[in-house]
Amino acid sequence: MASVSISCPSCSATDGVVRNGKSTAGHQRYLCSHCRKTWQLQFTYTASQPGTHQKIIDMAMNGVGCRATARIMGVSLNTYFTYNLKNSRPQSVTSRIQPGAVTSSSAG
Repeated sequence: MASVSISCPSCSATDGVVRNGKSTAGHQRYLCSHCRKTWQLQFTYTASQPGTHQKIIDMAMNGVGCRATARIMGVSLNTYFTYNLKNSRPQSVTSRIQPGAVTSSSAG
C-alpha cells in the first residue's frame, strides 16, 4: 500500500499529521499534533476554499456587482456581504469631527 506524506498547511510539519475523522460530506479530516490545527484536503463548500475571500474582495474593488460576484464565485449573497462588510470597516479613526463644528469647506 502506498503512503502519501501530508504536510500541515499552517506549520508545514509532516511528521505529526494524523487522520482525525471525516467531515459531514465524507471527506477525510487531518490533525497536526504540533500546532493542533485541523483541515481537510477536499472542499465541498466554495466559500471555505483558500483564496475565495481575497477574490471576492478583488472583484468588489474592480466594480463587479454583488450578485454577479456571488454567482461567479459560487457563494451565497450573504457570504459576499459578510466578506465585504468585514473588510470595508475602517481599522482606525485618524481624526474626529465634533458635532456642530463648521469646517472650512462648508462655510459659505
